[in-house]
Amino acid sequence: MHRAPTQELFTSRTVDHWAEVLRRGVDHLGERARRVGAPHSGSSVEPVAKLVADVDLDRPLGDVEEVLDELGQVYLDDAVWFHDPGYVAHLNCPVVIPALLAELYVSTVNSSLDTWDQSGGGTLMEQRLVAWTAERLGLGEDADGVFTSGGTQSNLQAMLLARAEAAPRVGGDLTRLRVLVSSDGHFSVRKAADLLGLGPDAVVVVPVDERRRMDVGALARELDRLPEGTVPMAIVATAGTTDFGAIDPLLPLARLAHAHDAWFHVDAAYGGGLLTSTRRRHLLDGVEAADSVTVDYHKTFFQPVSASALVVRDGRTLRHAAFHADYLNPKEAVVPNQVDKSLQTTRRFDALKLWTTLRMMGADAVGELFDGAIDLAQGLHARMRELDDVEVRVAPVLSAIVFRYRPPGLSARAASDLAPRIRAELASGGRAVVAGTKVDGESWLKVTLLNPATSPADLERVLHEVRAAGAGLLAEDVQQRGEVA
Repeated sequence: MHRAPTQELFTSRTVDHWAEVLRRGVDHLGERARRVGAPHSGSSVEPVAKLVADVDLDRPLGDVEEVLDELGQVYLDDAVWFHDPGYVAHLNCPVVIPALLAELYVSTVNSSLDTWDQSGGGTLMEQRLVAWTAERLGLGEDADGVFTSGGTQSNLQAMLLARAEAAPRVGGDLTRLRVLVSSDGHFSVRKAADLLGLGPDAVVVVPVDERRRMDVGALARELDRLPEGTVPMAIVATAGTTDFGAIDPLLPLARLAHAHDAWFHVDAAYGGGLLTSTRRRHLLDGVEAADSVTVDYHKTFFQPVSASALVVRDGRTLRHAAFHADYLNPKEAVVPNQVDKSLQTTRRFDALKLWTTLRMMGADAVGELFDGAIDLAQGLHARMRELDDVEVRVAPVLSAIVFRYRPPGLSARAASDLAPRIRAELASGGRAVVAGTKVDGESWLKVTLLNPATSPADLERVLHEVRAAGAGLLAEDVQQRGEVA
């Protein structure tokens, strides 16, 4: 029997039903999580697509157990489980339990963090966390910021502020503005330049050094040879590049930015977790000179997606993102309205997840988790260096390692061709999920370690899977060449 639609609303009358449904859901999900033995099922797109397409969304199941069973089939059976030690691909972290507790409150109360009259204390809690982050960044008393959906949005807003600050210098001709970023900088910087109408030549790509950091000398040369009439709008440094985890030399880059009156933005979406490290905080030295900083809590603070922030040195610059509507945030409002600082209007109370984490665990404990992941990467790198059939591109600074299977005698070209095949072989079995990338036109494999609960033995198993897959594929190639001959 189906319940009346109003009985499915969360109200004071339906609290018992709400609690029972959640309990059954928690039991179901917990049981599935206990049975996870690999990061992925290895299934291809087609069979999963058929399962999803066969669901008749116009015929509700009604019973929660039937719904949960169906969710198991169309979602959980083929989900990618980031907490499994065989998942070492992208910047996806297992999440801390206090943040999951907060998610219950975020979704149930459903505060919208755009205006005071939709959030109340949530507004002040987000502001307090922004101030806490700004203090750890060392940005000063005038700093401010806002939570965002992720690093891409944070970087977009940073470039919006930089554009607004630089526009008067070019008489409003945005095509004369330039953004300088390293060749390993995040793609969202280029995307932001496009969305902001800066023109196809706006982004100047600066070479990296042997450690995959932005080359300071190369940046100086690029600044000196900018065409006459163009203005360096922003210099974007990266504190934790996606592929290598490299941290650009922040202070020298800041000096160049300030000498050219350019906005200095630090994309610390990956490396921002160092703010809580008791052992490696120094790796972010120089970030205090930034005009704006991106921090993704849903990476190295171990928060559920989404939880990011843009923090700026001078809170007044956030006015460039403000738009006042009489029905929402009129100019004469005297209460704090976060929508005045945000590109979004309706916005989840994602800050509550970080708040609950800090109140239950403390910042040092979060830092220990990130340090643990970095320790694992350094241990894996040391192990890789012992092997004569594994080639590592650069020693890790954070927790990402770019490498490939290359036994003695195998050419670089052959190793490049083999890398994506190894990745596909592993994915088809679901035993391990590794990432792939290209460096200087050649294909490589990549592991990104964000699970400090992973053991060295787990990583040894993943490494064995890579090497065994590579050796097996090479053996198949030899056999096929023999059959053709």
